[in-house]
Amino acid sequence: MSGRLLVTGAAGQFGKLVLDALLASGKTKPADIIATSRDIAKLADYAAKGVETRAADFDDPASLERAFAGADRILIISTDVLNEPGKRLKQHLAAVEAARKAAVKHILYTSMPQPEASVIPFASDHLGTEEAIKATGIPYTILRNAWYMENLLLSLPHALAAGQWFSSAGDGRISHIGRRDLAAAAASALQSDSAESRTYTLTGTQALTTGEIAALVAKATGKKLEVVHVSDEALAGGLKNAGLPDFFVPILVSFDANTRKGHFDIVTDDTAGLTGRHPIDLASFLEANRAALAH
Repeated sequence: MSGRLLVTGAAGQFGKLVLDALLASGKTKPADIIATSRDIAKLADYAAKGVETRAADFDDPASLERAFAGADRILIISTDVLNEPGKRLKQHLAAVEAARKAAVKHILYTSMPQPEASVIPFASDHLGTEEAIKATGIPYTILRNAWYMENLLLSLPHALAAGQWFSSAGDGRISHIGRRDLAAAAASALQSDSAESRTYTLTGTQALTTGEIAALVAKATGKKLEVVHVSDEALAGGLKNAGLPDFFVPILVSFDANTRKGHFDIVTDDTAGLTGRHPIDLASFLEANRAALAH
């Protein structure tokens, strides 16, 4: 059908879910899947299932060119380098250039909602990557992934323990989506035979305020959670006092600022359009992860 399919960053949490979705679909033979990682030992379980594994380092353009050779459709999963301004975009551009040199037939990329309007510092990395992909002239699929529901499991347990959630998001709304649903959408797009260039914005089923999210969390856990509205400056101070790395504080604050400005207030049917099913709603996700929230 779609030739040889390649997934970068395949040893990461998202990459593994994409591989799982590809294998579970039954539409692609394992031998037609190429999984790349800096450390292919982390992909041993997939190699045992017949998936081809190749070493690829985003900081080594030559390794990317070797890894992409013979691939027809490739999914470039954005890297997680946030502490060195400019490095992430440089990595992405190296992957795009390697894809061009490898003469791939279709490039897919995991981006973020509305990067052209976002106040988040790394939005320019995504926008720059999208522009570079379009400049190759190769058909593309941009997957603008909304914020993971799983991100809430990193921040809310502490807030629940204290009974207070400090936020500068105001009445802004955000539509979270589960990582597994995003991976299923990416796998479906990767397996498609379409040569059409498309940009999808993949969101959950609702855009909710911080207060509405807190109410769902309280219902799922049986614990009180009060939202305390603060300024960006006050939030930054609190995060710094909590011991978060200096580079990460403005990034976290920008998430709330972006929400407050309405840049995450988006709900689409694109996920269902790609997967054929609606993504899990936040209430169900929180209920299923009650133990992790209350940890």
